[in-house]
Amino acid sequence: MEEAVKTEQKKTSRKRKKTKGRFDYTLLIVIMILIVFGLVMIYSTSYYTASTKYDNPAYWVIRQGMFAAVGFVAMLWLSGRDYHVWWKYSWLLFIVVNLMLAYVLLFGRVVNGAKRWLYIGPFSIQPSEVAKLALILSYAKLLTVNINKIAKLKYMITASILMAIPIILVGIENLSTAIILVAIAAIMLYVSAPKKKPLIILALAALGMLFVFYNLGGKEYRGGRFEIWLDPFANEDGYQTVQSLYAIGSGGLLGKGLGQSLQKLGFVPEAHNDMIFSIICEELGFVGAIGVIVLYLLLLIRLYRVVLRVQDLYGALIVIGAMAHIGIQVFVNIAVVTNTIPNTGVPLPFISYGGTSIAFLLCEMGVVMSVARTMQREE
Repeated sequence: MEEAVKTEQKKTSRKRKKTKGRFDYTLLIVIMILIVFGLVMIYSTSYYTASTKYDNPAYWVIRQGMFAAVGFVAMLWLSGRDYHVWWKYSWLLFIVVNLMLAYVLLFGRVVNGAKRWLYIGPFSIQPSEVAKLALILSYAKLLTVNINKIAKLKYMITASILMAIPIILVGIENLSTAIILVAIAAIMLYVSAPKKKPLIILALAALGMLFVFYNLGGKEYRGGRFEIWLDPFANEDGYQTVQSLYAIGSGGLLGKGLGQSLQKLGFVPEAHNDMIFSIICEELGFVGAIGVIVLYLLLLIRLYRVVLRVQDLYGALIVIGAMAHIGIQVFVNIAVVTNTIPNTGVPLPFISYGGTSIAFLLCEMGVVMSVARTMQREE
């Protein structure tokens, strides 16, 4: 009898690890469209530079495709697992990511004046991108466990201090990503907290911490970005912003046509990275740019639909964190490209070149899909 009970418990445990709900095919299709469109635009924006630098016009799109394929497989696998498994492993992931961030900060290789990458053979991993997923999963658990206490300021402070660890480690070398991490954590806390007044104190503390980072190192460099933002045409360091604006303006309503950009021919630095939206505007015009924004809106609306229907606070907070991550990053990237805010390096989700970014963003979407599938199964 005891053996039969143990056998049944093992079967039940295995069932819990795998969810049987349907895919959210709308969400899956939107993600696939963004990935394919991103690969097309990376090739379009990089083939000239890749040809001259590596004698291979498909150099960057091949690398991006490899990471996208790995991320896509991981997304499908994660979507079939019960997301509650991360309740057990989220803190382990949190600790590992913090160790990676500390290692890179101390021993990382300097590239373009910054230490942000961990090199493993011919590939590089940017731990700050992994930190976004780790923060979402661990903070969702922390807020869920303390949901009845979170109204008190001292528990808000405790929760914020824990999440400040990766933010500080990232912010020393990468202020723009640290700001995104702060925004993700702030939105998750805001949604969870029944009382909003204590959040004002924490917001002021967060602004103070960002001010410290601003003055900690590279003050003149970061301050110069504000001068460039106010008048990029009057500052020789505003070259990238000016060329980006030229690309956007020359695209007109319908654009010059896919592959017909002139600004990508060495005028817009790193056009396949953070400035890729400017080339989208030049080649596909205002209509193409609006189409990209609509795709992101569809993605966010679909995620919001999951939040409204899921009855598990932990799952809801995971999806809210993912919404905040994508929504903020899209806004910041487009705002930088159009010179609405000072220039800062933030990739356009699913589209900009960046192997670590797309791989772990797809892992994040896999966990979100798991929440959606579990929701459908329970219904």
